[in-house]
Amino acid sequence: MAKRIVAGCCLLALLLISLASQASEQASVAAAEPAELKVANRSIMVFHATVLGEAPAARARRAEAVINERLDEGVDSRVSLDTVQDSFLVLLGDRRAFIVSPRDLVGTDLDTRQGAEAAAQRLRQVVDEAQQARSPRFLLTAAGLSAAATLVYILLVKLCVWLHQKALSWLPKRVRKHASALRIGHTQLVDSSNLYPLLRRLLALVRWTLVLLLTYEWLSFVLQRFPYTRPWGESLNLYLLGLLRHVLTGIIDAIPGLLIALLIFFIARGISAFSKRLLERLARPGSISWLTQETLQPTTRLTSLAIWLFALAMAYPYLPGADTEAFKGLSVLIGLMISLGATSVVGQAAAGLILTYTRTLRPGEYVRIGEHEGTVTELGMFTTTIRTGLGEVLTLPNSMITGAVTKNYSRVVQGQGYVVDTTVTIGYDTPWRQVEAMLLEAARRTDGVLDSPRPQVFQTALSDFYPEYRLVAQAVPSEPRPRAELLTLLHANIQDVFNEFGVQIMSPHYLGDPAQDKVVPKEQWYSAPAARPNEAND
Repeated sequence: MAKRIVAGCCLLALLLISLASQASEQASVAAAEPAELKVANRSIMVFHATVLGEAPAARARRAEAVINERLDEGVDSRVSLDTVQDSFLVLLGDRRAFIVSPRDLVGTDLDTRQGAEAAAQRLRQVVDEAQQARSPRFLLTAAGLSAAATLVYILLVKLCVWLHQKALSWLPKRVRKHASALRIGHTQLVDSSNLYPLLRRLLALVRWTLVLLLTYEWLSFVLQRFPYTRPWGESLNLYLLGLLRHVLTGIIDAIPGLLIALLIFFIARGISAFSKRLLERLARPGSISWLTQETLQPTTRLTSLAIWLFALAMAYPYLPGADTEAFKGLSVLIGLMISLGATSVVGQAAAGLILTYTRTLRPGEYVRIGEHEGTVTELGMFTTTIRTGLGEVLTLPNSMITGAVTKNYSRVVQGQGYVVDTTVTIGYDTPWRQVEAMLLEAARRTDGVLDSPRPQVFQTALSDFYPEYRLVAQAVPSEPRPRAELLTLLHANIQDVFNEFGVQIMSPHYLGDPAQDKVVPKEQWYSAPAARPNEAND
């Protein structure tokens, strides 16, 4: 009875010691640093747990010493497994190489047996490679295969260089032949002198890509021939295969999204074409007042832009890489750049839309904008181009036009043409009828000024010292003479006519009481070339 009590106490003490050891091991797992067991340049196992009081680093050093000792002895090197509770012993011959604990496989998808078998398999590979490294026949065979692979590699590189040179000698003829065939009328679309350097660089890129791939495969093959460098060669192949697998998987995964994006773009294209035809019908006279032939083109472009922006927003989630952080960061960066730098651009575009839909300006009209005067040649979204009479071409921002007073000399004329006008100031002692008659005579003598509608003279002001006369006429736009030259001829004719009839073109100012009153006697009211009312009727 006493013996049973003593035996029970001993078992209880051993159990408590075991539990305490396991608790201490579990407590030290988190603090222990993982250690890799690497023999002959090949990784066998990564230890994470503390077993039997040994930390992972100590376990790795002990296992490496045992394995190297057994390999140096060259005795029984069979690898086997033995079970100890929930762990596995990896035996090398009759000696323990290392223990695989369940805690060593934390974070993996393998159970303890699978992890132990994988480690044992890698250890068998180390044993085989150690035997191969001691075999002169194997090493000579590996050297021969490496030499043969090197010879094949050199031949393939020379073949790539030869093919590149042949392609360079063959390329110019083919480029000239196909480039000359790409024509619209007599205009060649592609210049062979610009296309050849691009193709030459593309061929050089292909050549260097092939040479690098051949070098990569040759290096991987040679490294795998020798036991010590074999892990490096295998890692090179695994990296290349993993890269190809990643690329192919990405392409395959992106195909459904690309198909949906293409479908969205095709639908947007159809809607855009339909909206264009619909707007062309609505632009016919009598349909919509603001939609005319002048506003049809910008309205069509704006509608198409809105449709495509909506399609891009719908297709964005289906584009490859749209959910990556790099793509999102690039989108935010582009949006920030546009928001910071497009303020003036948006203002110019809005001003262009205002000018278009209010029809303030039209191409072909003669206008004056601020200090600039000329014929409108192009009305764009951001700028308006004006050709002056002095042979200058002015490009004015649309925001400047909307913020300035615009004089349109072509809008109120009868038929085709534009308004030409000039102002003179003559003293009160000259009959106004005579001044009007002389101005009309000067307009009649000027080539390019229309007789119908007839030129008119307006007395725009009765100033302190002289009245102001304004001659307004209509010019022919088809005349090659610009408005500045036409005004020059008109001013010259005005001077000639006034000189013929002895009238000074002066702007007198009051300095003192004159000897005679500055009035026109009635008998001088119809001085030449003015005609009396009955003579005008005749």
